[in-house]
Amino acid sequence: MTAAVLEVENLRMEFRAPRNAGGRRVQAVRDVSLEVQEGEILGLVGETGSGKTTVGKCVVRLLRPTAGSIRFMGEDITAMPSSQLRPLRSRIQMVFQDPYSSLDPRMTVSQIVAEPLRAHGTHSRREAAGLVRRTVERVGLSQQVLDRYPNELSGGQRQRVGLARALVLEPRLLIADEPVSALDVSVRAGILNLLVDLQRTMGFSCLFITHDLSVAEFLCDRVAVMYLGEIVEVGTRDEVFGAARHPYTRSLLGAAPLADPVEQRSRQRAILPGEPPSAIDPPPGCSLNPRCPLADRRCTEEAPGPTQVSEGGHVVRCHRVQEQLDLEVARS
Repeated sequence: MTAAVLEVENLRMEFRAPRNAGGRRVQAVRDVSLEVQEGEILGLVGETGSGKTTVGKCVVRLLRPTAGSIRFMGEDITAMPSSQLRPLRSRIQMVFQDPYSSLDPRMTVSQIVAEPLRAHGTHSRREAAGLVRRTVERVGLSQQVLDRYPNELSGGQRQRVGLARALVLEPRLLIADEPVSALDVSVRAGILNLLVDLQRTMGFSCLFITHDLSVAEFLCDRVAVMYLGEIVEVGTRDEVFGAARHPYTRSLLGAAPLADPVEQRSRQRAILPGEPPSAIDPPPGCSLNPRCPLADRRCTEEAPGPTQVSEGGHVVRCHRVQEQLDLEVARS
């Protein structure tokens, strides 16, 4: 295992709910721990509202977490003041979900991509202009777009501009927050293949946030599954997609459509009843217990700890999985 570029430990993020909701605290992220290794792409998957984007914003310190720690390249940035955090921002960059609202409509493409260089003062004007041109070409855009404004570009072109802006400083860590979810299906493949090529040539690490399991399976080396602000399973791509152990992960995989209609009709799916509980008042014990068909009394009273399923780092938070492993050990 290579050195960790990003280490998140027991991250917690709470927000004040509106007055009409009683002014209580919304527990958006609850005790999340994860690592992104040197040169890997870690996928963070889960349904809408599970806390994925909040984790990403905490990592780049757009949000200051309520509790926990965030270490980047071995340095704790959790409570780092802005004056010390500013130099580090050149090494941690983010690509946002919506390419239509994340670009300044009053700036040209060249100005947008050059903005990080001006903000950090790392290059002269001539050097910056050359680097902007090379970066724009690297993300698959022609020099003709440099003098255009975002409203003159397609959605795919805008997302490539956002990617160029994030990569122009050659960061060590890229946070990609649903970068293809707002794009047409025909454009997504091009952006994903581009991201793979850039990651291989530039060597940056990536935390890729998505709700699309097919995208995570195609792109990511390891995958972490979130439910109601918690990570319930993490493992390699093959472990999560080929040997999932947590009931929620299995339900997610069963809900994803298959390309083969015959296989789609014949497969058995583990469908969870009901809706996710409110983050204002999460259930005691395991967060999935109100919906889980395997839940027992212990699940309603005691939150499960991490259970290591394999030596490769496949970890699941589920009492029943722990019981099954204990039984297997006893039989052997």
